[in-house]
Amino acid sequence: MKSMEEMIQAAQAAAETIQKQMNEAQTKLDSLEVEGVAGGGLVKIRASAKGRVIGVAIDDSLLQASEKGILEDLVAAAFNDARTKADAVAGEELAKAQQGMGLPPGFKLPF
Repeated sequence: MKSMEEMIQAAQAAAETIQKQMNEAQTKLDSLEVEGVAGGGLVKIRASAKGRVIGVAIDDSLLQASEKGILEDLVAAAFNDARTKADAVAGEELAKAQQGMGLPPGFKLPF
């Protein structure tokens, strides 16, 4: 039978392994890209799965003073689309990481 000290050491080692795997998953999220689109593709925003904006593409037809309000709305819509997609990808990747650790789906880690 294991001593209390051995069980504590095993628990600490397991916690360190989980922390390391979660850090690796977070790093991976920053390398995965999503694209938010608005206005039928007139505005596109590329972002990492962590939500970091990587790039913005705006169709030349929107670069007129009379289109300023529409452009602003489309940029916001494209950003929100990218954010939604980033959240979905992040959720999928974290679920994969948790399965790899043997944790049940939906288990909330205190990180």
